[in-house]
Amino acid sequence: MQASDSARESWPALMEQAQAGDQLAYTRLLKALVPVIRGQIRKQLTDQALVEDVIQDVLLTVHRVRHTYDPAYPFLPWLMAIISARAVDALRRRGRHQQWEVHEETLTEAAIAPETPSLDTQEELAGYLRQLPSRQREIVEHVHLREMSLTEAAEHNNLSVAAVKSLLHRALSNLRRFGAHHE
Repeated sequence: MQASDSARESWPALMEQAQAGDQLAYTRLLKALVPVIRGQIRKQLTDQALVEDVIQDVLLTVHRVRHTYDPAYPFLPWLMAIISARAVDALRRRGRHQQWEVHEETLTEAAIAPETPSLDTQEELAGYLRQLPSRQREIVEHVHLREMSLTEAAEHNNLSVAAVKSLLHRALSNLRRFGAHHE
């Protein structure tokens, strides 16, 4: 079901009215958008349950970011960007889930039992960490070894979360480089 051109032409005005607090205009807009959103998502996804989830996600996103729409610009590209982003997010989530999903009956005893790193591996890791500058080493230890969140590591080190991310990125790049030279 495609929206007619005249209906689409009313969308910027309806959104502008909705931004001004007109609930009826907002309801009319959302009802008009659902078939368009569904049609676009079906072009990217085949799982009907996932399509419906993404439609809801798009509607929630439109609601959350409606203040960002500028009625002086076309409405459809703004909406399509939201639809595209939500569909990609859904595909990524589904891909991660499918990639890591393992059925219990396929696991062997060895896979179920946690493996403790060997002494050689622990010493090798400690050697790599010693090569890092102290701030980078501390961040890696806090985030990856002590499993602190980025926020906790930032507070513990009196840094911003952005600074922790930056240090962590540099540390992991250095560790990759150290490992590449080692092999």
